[in-house]
Amino acid sequence: MNKLFPPDPKSNLSFTTKAEIRSAVASEYRPAPAGRPWLLANMIASIDGGTAVDGLSGQLGGPADMTMFGALRAIADVIVVGASTVRQEKYQTPMNKDAVTERMARGQTAHPRLAVISASLSLTTDLALFTNPDNRPYVLTTGTAPAERRAALSEVAEIIEAGHDTVELAVALKALHQLGAKTVLSEGGPSVNGQLIAADLVDEWNLSLSPRLLGGDSRRAAIGPLPEGPPVAMDLQRVWTDDNLLFCRWTRTGLPAPQS
Repeated sequence: MNKLFPPDPKSNLSFTTKAEIRSAVASEYRPAPAGRPWLLANMIASIDGGTAVDGLSGQLGGPADMTMFGALRAIADVIVVGASTVRQEKYQTPMNKDAVTERMARGQTAHPRLAVISASLSLTTDLALFTNPDNRPYVLTTGTAPAERRAALSEVAEIIEAGHDTVELAVALKALHQLGAKTVLSEGGPSVNGQLIAADLVDEWNLSLSPRLLGGDSRRAAIGPLPEGPPVAMDLQRVWTDDNLLFCRWTRTGLPAPQS
């Protein structure tokens, strides 16, 4: 069945408040798998599949994309992102002041926490994401990470060991689950998303399609090793449109039915 939300094809995000968008996104069905959080990914791409202009994604979006970006962040307990994306996009502590009341009413912390993936711990402690002592990020790393860097980062972050030589994302998600995370949002980049797909950990895929043709050699939304099994089947759950952008949401095929 084709679905367009809002149901009126002439309607779009600009006719709906940000609070209503957040409420609609929060109401979507996300049953956490046993032993780990629900994992949703969110990416933006041009209509020919590129994910960055001069290495950054910002030129692909706009106000409507930022509305959806904020709504998805508002439901996450933890936001997972690769170290290279943190550096390129100049990540800061995730703060969404408009959503604090809604989050706390759902039993969540006031703001989500970042979890940065870095096997080598090639992160400097002066990065903006390390400057808020009230919302220290997690750093997901390995048992063989340099001890000196680990000691320095432990002053500004909570270190989680998730694998010996490489960061095993299934192990990382289990650790986040044990720390209370029920919903984890991946913001990439493409290599992180590719690893999540290869490990069969993606429950939900959100893609914002930007009305631009990039050409060139920009990477697509997920790159990496092929999954061991067949391609993961997904069901289209929602389509939104605004400002010529298309916002699509898919979930893993075969999810259990919502409890009445």
